[in-house]
Amino acid sequence: MNLEDYIRNVPDFPIKGIQFKDVTTLCKVHASFKESCDRLVNHFKDKGIKKVCAVEARGYVWGGVLAYKLGAGFVLIRKPGKLPAETFSETYELEYGTDTIEMHKDAIEDGEKVLLFDDLLATGGTAKASCNLIEKAGGSVAGIAFVIELTGSLHGRDKLEGYDIISLVKIPVEE
Repeated sequence: MNLEDYIRNVPDFPIKGIQFKDVTTLCKVHASFKESCDRLVNHFKDKGIKKVCAVEARGYVWGGVLAYKLGAGFVLIRKPGKLPAETFSETYELEYGTDTIEMHKDAIEDGEKVLLFDDLLATGGTAKASCNLIEKAGGSVAGIAFVIELTGSLHGRDKLEGYDIISLVKIPVEE
């Protein structure tokens, strides 16, 4: 199954010049959503994952499924001020600005193997910041999973060198 066929392109969202890749169209079809989840679970099923961390909000769609299927706990990575207990925070660059994310300090036990999930890899800023949060909490990033990876001029994968990365769909970005 070609999962890219289920991803909608939305021009000029969230700002002019950005070609937004909408995964909600992949989620709404049972066969494509199941296929995407199954591929990710199969890649990580023998890696000893104890926690799955996911970045809000689309990351939660797959993150919960992955945690359930891998027999792991589920950890939310959120925007500032959304988590009720003490947090670690990281600020990072986006392709169109900066942002900050947070995670509860007690979300991960020392040495736990963690799978990070986000729907899209573009510049790598969100994923790298998320890895930093996981490592600050004492976790070990056992892998990073994406539905979509934008390849070419953004060089997001370069920021994640040394990690086990899987992207289900690779979409070239023109220079």
